[in-house]
Amino acid sequence: MSDSPVLPEQDCYHCGLPIPADVDLPVEISGTRHQMCCTGCQAVARSIVDSGLTDYYKRRDAMPEQAREAMPDELKDLGLFDHPDFQKGFVKPIGEHEREAALILEGITCAACIWLNEQHVAHQPGVTAVDINYATRRARVRWDERKIKLSDILAAIQAIGYRAYPYDAARSEQISQRERRTALWRLFVAGFGMMQVMMYAFPVYIADAGDMTADIELLMRWASLILTTPVVLYSAAPFFSHALRDVRLRRLGMDVPVALGVGAAFVASCWATLAGKGEVYFDSVTMFVFFLLCGRYVEMLARQKAVRGVEELGKALPAFAERLTGYPGPEGDKVPVSQLQVGDVIRIKPGEAVPADGLVIEGDSEANEALLTGESRPVPKAPGAEVTGGSVNISSPLLVRVSRTGEHTRLAAIRQLMERASAEKPRVVQQADRVAAYFIVALLVLAVVTAAWWWWADPDRALWVFVSVLVVSCPCALSLATPVALTVATDTLARMGVLVTRGHAIEALARTGHFVFDKTGTLTYGEMRVEGVRLFADLSEARVRALAAGLEQGSEHAIAAALRRGAAGALPAFSGVSAVTGQGMSGVLEGVSYRIGRPGFVAGLVGGALPPGLVEDEQSGRSVIALGSSAGWLAAFVLSDGLREDCPATFEALRARGIKLSIFSGDTPSTVEALGRQLGIEQAVGGMTPEGKHEGLRTLQARGGVIAMVGDGVNDAPVLAQAQVSVAMGGGTDLARNQADIVLLGARLGTLAEGFDVSRRALSIIRQNLWWSFAYNFTAVPLAMFGLVTPWMAGIGMSASSLFVVLNALRLQRRLAR
Repeated sequence: MSDSPVLPEQDCYHCGLPIPADVDLPVEISGTRHQMCCTGCQAVARSIVDSGLTDYYKRRDAMPEQAREAMPDELKDLGLFDHPDFQKGFVKPIGEHEREAALILEGITCAACIWLNEQHVAHQPGVTAVDINYATRRARVRWDERKIKLSDILAAIQAIGYRAYPYDAARSEQISQRERRTALWRLFVAGFGMMQVMMYAFPVYIADAGDMTADIELLMRWASLILTTPVVLYSAAPFFSHALRDVRLRRLGMDVPVALGVGAAFVASCWATLAGKGEVYFDSVTMFVFFLLCGRYVEMLARQKAVRGVEELGKALPAFAERLTGYPGPEGDKVPVSQLQVGDVIRIKPGEAVPADGLVIEGDSEANEALLTGESRPVPKAPGAEVTGGSVNISSPLLVRVSRTGEHTRLAAIRQLMERASAEKPRVVQQADRVAAYFIVALLVLAVVTAAWWWWADPDRALWVFVSVLVVSCPCALSLATPVALTVATDTLARMGVLVTRGHAIEALARTGHFVFDKTGTLTYGEMRVEGVRLFADLSEARVRALAAGLEQGSEHAIAAALRRGAAGALPAFSGVSAVTGQGMSGVLEGVSYRIGRPGFVAGLVGGALPPGLVEDEQSGRSVIALGSSAGWLAAFVLSDGLREDCPATFEALRARGIKLSIFSGDTPSTVEALGRQLGIEQAVGGMTPEGKHEGLRTLQARGGVIAMVGDGVNDAPVLAQAQVSVAMGGGTDLARNQADIVLLGARLGTLAEGFDVSRRALSIIRQNLWWSFAYNFTAVPLAMFGLVTPWMAGIGMSASSLFVVLNALRLQRRLAR
């Protein structure tokens, strides 16, 4: 314990905000212990002290306006980002020493920027993985904390001319606004300069020989030079700075040919003006810069619109919640949502967003869960009902007991799965990026060869043909073609309640020709209920229900839940309980062995033939669970599970699209066959173990084609992993444990057919974008080489090419407007 004096302070020494009455967070600074208002300020202050920067507190003459500014600039890339308290919101542990951070990058202008950052960060010692999404500018970085610190990774990114920040929705929107504002100012300067330069260039173009004296023409040139200079030095500055960075790092990006074209035309025009002879291209330079910036600005707006839906999940939770401090009393106070804990009771007024997952304890209302499940109809909420963070209370106040907070909520799980999908690069994206990288090299070679030929054939045209070849090509369109379409498709599917969790899932779903369905919890609601109990021993129904529930206590299966709901009172405590996957449970009670599960599995313990009543129940097509002991047969439970209302319509819709359908289930064969006849499915196989499902799926895959498996996400994990694309019903599943490629968030199976249509449209649009990109470049570049494209036309063509692929991808959002 330090003997340093503690100064009585009412405001935080670090940020200047008031210190809550029950907070005691001192930090020793220059021999004196000062109080902080929160653990965040305490962490920053300690980092300042540990970094030897305590003079910051002596030199500052005012408190910062915003809390994030309450640190010296030297710390922005130092110890602050390595502090555990600071990392809580955006860093998660992957292994014992491996960590993963969600970041957002600033300064990305083309696909080459993505490639540069990925290559540079991946070569840092200790970095194990890095993926950056071009459309969202989001990055996922993994590292070994024993070999490298997060601050070192951020410093490495800054060293090549970019900035990385911990991802959050507010930060993302701030960066987007700053990008739009800066781009608009550069566009304004370029547009103003272009109009003024054209005013001076037009008289020269239309004047006949002798109509304009040499001094007037020279005056026009000097005026054009003065007006073009701010366009080149300010509006076109990002092209030059990015190109210089690429050259310094010996890598080629799209800004290199653009900077070469603009720079060459401007320098040649300046020389012609100073020398008083030769051609000037000030009008072409300003027009090219204006049209290129115009295209990039519109492309940026379209791209930000495309990703805005994904960002909405980060804004779904409110900043504050009303916590009832004296429940059951009505007194409450506003607290930050980050301070909510499990067990707190909160009041949610009509129109307010639910701040955390919980159970309703008082009140009757309805909730809008459209953002989370895609279901637009309000969901009734009564005492005992679950509410999900991010949904909106509609009609009446609710009192809710918090069950999950922060990163443990369902909303957080959905967001994490979406981030995983956006960070992974499908094969088609990787191929397009590789082609784009080689394309730039080939373009520079073609431009030099073309310039040399024109210098020999017609020196007066050599420069602007060289500029046109450099500018007209557009590898950015090639790199944008796939990621933008996938981002829009992911957003569209999420709004429907179809959560894409893997990068390859949309492409694989679009190519699927055969769907295999599990039964319980997939085609049915998974809410089994006991319809009847058949007794085979001298035991009461209550006793056999208690025995069954005791054996099934540790199981997550829907049948186990139904058996537990049917029991009353204290359950017997079995020892040595074990599960045989796909068969049932076994255990020992008071020296007697018991089994529950399939009749055949229980018969292995009991021995002998099945009781007559049990045989009849099995043949009836109903689900039957047997209970037996080493002493003999005890009971049979007849269970039923309602078929999802939209299941028949979904199967008809998939069949209409030429999709083959099968059912693989662990339920009794007679039950599955009866369901198959009801739905018109020829291959409906029951009595399958997980291994049997796995082998059955491999047999189908051996025949060719893409197979999709639809299951419950947890119990069917092995067979889901075997399928080319796996789909899970996520309504009641622990999403954090879900390893499926796609999760259906709502209770509707029909969204699978709708999602299949969207994925097919997305794949079609990707093909259209790729064909357009190749067709444009293979047409425009030869035309420019033959001198048929002027520099300003090249600027329009390059901008329009990138804009086309973005706008084409946005057509996927029309589905939501219907």
